[in-house]
Amino acid sequence: MIVCERLRGSRPARSMPASEGDSAVLARRRAEMVSKIAAEVRALRDSLGRASLDARVMAAMERVPRHAFVPVNQQSAAYENRPLAIGYGQTISQPLIVALMTDLLCLEAGANVLEIGTGSGYQAAVLAELGAQVHSIEVVDALAVDAQHRLSALGYRNVSVQVGDGHRGWAEHAPYDGIIITAACDDVPPALLVQLKTGGRLVAPIRDGLGGQWLTLVEKDSQGRTKRTAVLGVAFVPLVGSSG
Repeated sequence: MIVCERLRGSRPARSMPASEGDSAVLARRRAEMVSKIAAEVRALRDSLGRASLDARVMAAMERVPRHAFVPVNQQSAAYENRPLAIGYGQTISQPLIVALMTDLLCLEAGANVLEIGTGSGYQAAVLAELGAQVHSIEVVDALAVDAQHRLSALGYRNVSVQVGDGHRGWAEHAPYDGIIITAACDDVPPALLVQLKTGGRLVAPIRDGLGGQWLTLVEKDSQGRTKRTAVLGVAFVPLVGSSG
């Protein structure tokens, strides 16, 4: 099964301000979204090698107000299990994929995490809900600024956002227990493997050279060697920046 993350939308639209708050209706819609994620994971059990995701991850998905991370013109679809355009040719990922990538990191509270591709900040918020310290890099200045403001307004104090080229990582805060790349690349940038902690995990969509992409788990052992496991066929927007 190929799970699609690629959408096109060049014109950004303002996201819903956090001050508009939450409601019982929105909470119900989040719960329904999480139920759909659980059903899809069960349907994909043969590919994933599991029939459910970590309960902590599912609880985090239910707490994060996804409607606050999507543009106003996408509000009605905020809790549908699909990616949505956020402007600048970028997307907010499908909730299923956000949950799966988060689950694959196997994070403990207090984990030090690097995210490549902040986007609207939704994935960072889910990681923060697990008690991780999140350092997120975004190449599009406007998205980075908006995401930091949004996350701060929502009370996420354990997320820092920087404008930069994700291929280079963020060496200042390394080593990382987990690294998540939310855009497709031909291979894992070497700098990120260096910044990954021994025993750490990296999750990224990697192109297979045949026109496809695979959500891939990379595990780094005590000798610095890496083991790669292709998890699921996906389709993400490309990682922007210099690979040099």
